[in-house]
Amino acid sequence: MLPIHFGPWQTVYGWFRELARRLLFQTIHDVALMVDRERAGREASPSAAVIDSQSVKAPQAETRGYDAGKKIVGRKRHIAVDTDGRLLMVNLTTADISDSAGAQAILDAIRKRWPWVKHLFADGAYDRLKLMDKTAYLDFVIEIIRRSDDQKGFQVLPRRWVVERTFSWMTRWRRLVRDYKKRIDVSHAMILVAMGGNLIRRNAHP
Repeated sequence: MLPIHFGPWQTVYGWFRELARRLLFQTIHDVALMVDRERAGREASPSAAVIDSQSVKAPQAETRGYDAGKKIVGRKRHIAVDTDGRLLMVNLTTADISDSAGAQAILDAIRKRWPWVKHLFADGAYDRLKLMDKTAYLDFVIEIIRRSDDQKGFQVLPRRWVVERTFSWMTRWRRLVRDYKKRIDVSHAMILVAMGGNLIRRNAHP
């Protein structure tokens, strides 16, 4: 469905794969993120992050898993965002990987790419011994935000709503409503393109 003036789709796709391999989309996204943080009066590098995951259907994926909780066959997006909802890191796995297991790769990546992050916020699914041990080893302070036992109906929870809003930003990009990509690295690149484009628009039209 590529417009004809773009040339053969194989050439366009080849360039897309090459630019993703060179981390160009990651670099553009991260630079736009730091510019947006400074525009909002914050330090360029964040000091706190919120982690969560989202399971999506992936009909064309090479490997898929079944998320029994969400009853979805596909992939799971494990993400970390800053306290305003900007995407810091994303880790894609099959949907059968638990939240705490997927988050462990997120922690390693955050420590390397965003070294000033100290505090993490998460829900009860992340209150697992191995994850807690890893956060302590990597010098993170993690706070588990739980729902009240007597809570009825929907209620906005502090910090937790921020990452849910980021997921909604993702799914406004139609190609991310489901994971249509066969390769997981291409799917990862599409997320960076979508969220990077969102940041660039915000910086261009504050």
